[in-house]
Amino acid sequence: MSALGFKNSLGIHPQTTQLRAARAEILANNLANADTPHFKARDIDFNAVLESESRRSLGMNKTNEHHLEGNVHTETELMFRNPYQPAIDGNTVDTQMEQSFYTENALRYNASFEFLNSKFNGLKGAIKGQ
Repeated sequence: MSALGFKNSLGIHPQTTQLRAARAEILANNLANADTPHFKARDIDFNAVLESESRRSLGMNKTNEHHLEGNVHTETELMFRNPYQPAIDGNTVDTQMEQSFYTENALRYNASFEFLNSKFNGLKGAIKGQ
């Protein structure tokens, strides 16, 4: 394994952008169903999924029984959001909160994308010898 590979150079950011894109779809679905009776807002625990991915990508091996377990594969699933004030028709989508979550997610997606873009530009410059 070379020291200068895509995994080593880019870190967790490719998985982060994919996870942010998936979360954007979930949040957009919540917003689209804001007026649907009995619709339950859903979301993912981004930090838990990211932690699971980072543990998986580190590839730690347990060499002693006193070491903490590496390569933990925790499967996180879509969770229901607890509403602050549920609607009478059973819908749990708070449009303002969903828009806030969507905007924050989009900003963080763009930040990760810009980071990846700068990493690729740096790698391209290294290949060209600049």
